[in-house]
Amino acid sequence: MQAYERKQLLERVERDGATVGADIPETIEVQGEAIDLRTFVFEIKRRETVPAGERDRVEQAKQNLRRERNERLELIEEGDISREKGEELAGSIIGIDRALNALESLGPTNLEREQKAQQAADTKRWMSFLKKALGQDDDAATRRGR
Repeated sequence: MQAYERKQLLERVERDGATVGADIPETIEVQGEAIDLRTFVFEIKRRETVPAGERDRVEQAKQNLRRERNERLELIEEGDISREKGEELAGSIIGIDRALNALESLGPTNLEREQKAQQAADTKRWMSFLKKALGQDDDAATRRGR
């Protein structure tokens, strides 16, 4: 493969809208194991929330997909491959990105973070209220002293 062909493939893969209209591959080989990627993603996405037992599985899948994506990208960047193999790799990387986007957009992990942040904010407001009610608020003490 020529250097300009590599550059074109890399630009295609890294383009912002590369996954628009792209399909999630039916199956993909990750770490030497064939995975029914499309079925897995749709199975997870059809639920409103991901059960606690499935979260680890989803996180592991995302990690494996990222690793596989990086390996394929490295092959395009530095591998001794044909143009056809490069095209195939680029298409699979875009499909992996599409699957990752779908899995990243799942709400539960974000909802968990939001819930923790909300609890922390509630605790902070509650402590602030208690300090004011007990006269321990620095601003209130300063105002009373004037």
